[in-house]
Order: sequence, then structure tokens, then C-alpha cells
Amino acid sequence: MKTNKQIVFEAITGLFNKRDASVLDTHFDPDYRQHNPMIGNGVAALRALAPQLSPNLRYTPGMIVEDGDIVMIHGRYEGWAEKPMVAVDIFRVQGGKLVEHWDVLQEEVPATKTASGNPMFTTP
Repeated sequence: MKTNKQIVFEAITGLFNKRDASVLDTHFDPDYRQHNPMIGNGVAALRALAPQLSPNLRYTPGMIVEDGDIVMIHGRYEGWAEKPMVAVDIFRVQGGKLVEHWDVLQEEVPATKTASGNPMFTTP
């Protein structure tokens, strides 16, 4: 049996890196609830979004944390916007399917321009 972390990892990398729309059927609940203000509810909204994704879109996963039915993944999106975006995607998983999603997206600032000198995104 897959962990919730594995389900989220497969769903997000399957959709954004492999462009595998079948993950919408295998990993997402049909009544998937979306909290990103630019994307509608349900798998149908994701299915409509998928063909609009830039062919240059690349998702790099970083830290992934599971706490019961909540999974958070820190990642970097290149090709989603004009500049790379760093995100925390938060999913609620129920019965082996993604049922709800929240995210926090921020334009990436190079480490050389941060007050700390540290990058916004690293892989574990």
C-alpha cells in the first residue's frame, strides 16, 4: 500500500513533469476541492488546465512532509510564470486519492539577493 507522500509525489510529478493526464483518474478524487484562486474545483478543472501548461514547465520536488491525511511538498516550478516560482503545495489525501489542495506560491529570489544569502529552495 502506498503512503500518502508517495501518492502526492506521483500525482504532482506525473502531471507536471511526465504530462501524464492518467494521474487525474488514478490519483485525484473526482470531487477534488481546489483552494488556488486561479483553478476551479474538480478533476475537470485540472483536465482543462493540463493542455494549457507550457511545454517548458518543469517541477522540482523538495521536502515532503506527511502528517496523517495532510501532505506538504516544497517545490520549484520553472515555466509556470515568467520567473521560477517556489511553492508549498498542501494536499489532503483520503482513500488513496487527493481530495483537497492549498498552495502558497512566491517568485524565486536568487540567493545572492536575499538578506541571508540562502536560497529559497533546496532539495533535501
